[in-house]
Amino acid sequence: MAISLDHTIVPATDKQKSAQFLATILGLEASPQWGPFVPVRVGRLALDYADTQLLGGSGAPVPRHHYAFLVSEPEFDEIFARIRDAGIAFYAEPHEPRRPGEINYDRGGRTVYFDDPDGHVMEVLTHSSA
Repeated sequence: MAISLDHTIVPATDKQKSAQFLATILGLEASPQWGPFVPVRVGRLALDYADTQLLGGSGAPVPRHHYAFLVSEPEFDEIFARIRDAGIAFYAEPHEPRRPGEINYDRGGRTVYFDDPDGHVMEVLTHSSA
């Protein structure tokens, strides 16, 4: 049997808002709430958004996670247009210097980063840098 990742839990202060944010930017749909989760299916993987209280959160800020999405060139254009149209700040590097307002072309394709409502770093790229 080939092993594949089926789902992961994404902590959020407002699971519905965060799931809808990502789904809208990526051109996907947030599924109806299932148990305590709001899933966003990305290919065969589900990102299950959960309120931090479910995960034992204490009201402290949500720890930042990083999620990267490999997309085609046309999908990148569509996603990047939605990022710009929504007025979402974007940047070219996840570390200093972040290069705000830029796209990264340094790895043989295009990469852009932006933050979700809880500060998770979202990455959209058109190639694998491996």
